[in-house]
Amino acid sequence: MTIAEMLQQSAILTVLGMVIVFAFLWLMIICVNLVGKLVHSLGKNANRAVTPEITAAITAAVTEYRKNEQD
Repeated sequence: MTIAEMLQQSAILTVLGMVIVFAFLWLMIICVNLVGKLVHSLGKNANRAVTPEITAAITAAVTEYRKNEQD
């Protein structure tokens, strides 16, 4: 194998590697965006289920826990 053939093969492998990495990153960006939209839409529905009474109960429980932990 001559130096020219080795350089050609290394150039092909370099370009192929960059294309594979770029495609993987592009796919990962799409997946992260889709999951973000899914979580955001689920979060909107979950916030509606939390009533002011539940928020007050959680706040009181956390306050009491912190007060007891400091003693």
